Amino acid sequence: MQHARSRRFASLAAAGLALAVLAPASAIAQGAAPASGLGQSWPNATDVSASPHWHVYVFERNGIRYVQINDLSGKVRAAFARSGGSFLALPVGVDASRVATPQEPLAATTQAGEIVYQDATTKVLVSPQPDGTARVYAADGDCKDPIECSSRGI
Repeated sequence: MQHARSRRFASLAAAGLALAVLAPASAIAQGAAPASGLGQSWPNATDVSASPHWHVYVFERNGIRYVQINDLSGKVRAAFARSGGSFLALPVGVDASRVATPQEPLAATTQAGEIVYQDATTKVLVSPQPDGTARVYAADGDCKDPIECSSRGI
């Protein structure tokens, strides 16, 4: 009787060990650890900025991609969501009211800017303003000039 119990325990232990080994492997196969901390100065996410002057963090949940732009001191400047062909400026960051998207355009700026993030579907340009604020222009990835693609005439 004790031998049968011992065998069942060994089977359960082996199954548990297999699960413990396979679970991290499936997490690794799916990519990096999930990002968290949207709206935080230093979120648990990789900085994917294309610029040495800004931090950009990307979060994804349920097919919606969220992009957050921070300055070098970690201050959250702006964030927006992208799903399919639609953008939505989020009420996050000190420059939240200065996010331009094709759906929510702003007047074009005369200040130079730089591309801070680009992937196959999204391009983001940040234009620092003389008053210390920044304008963020989000556009489709195939757009040549995000200011033009996400602004309206002055």
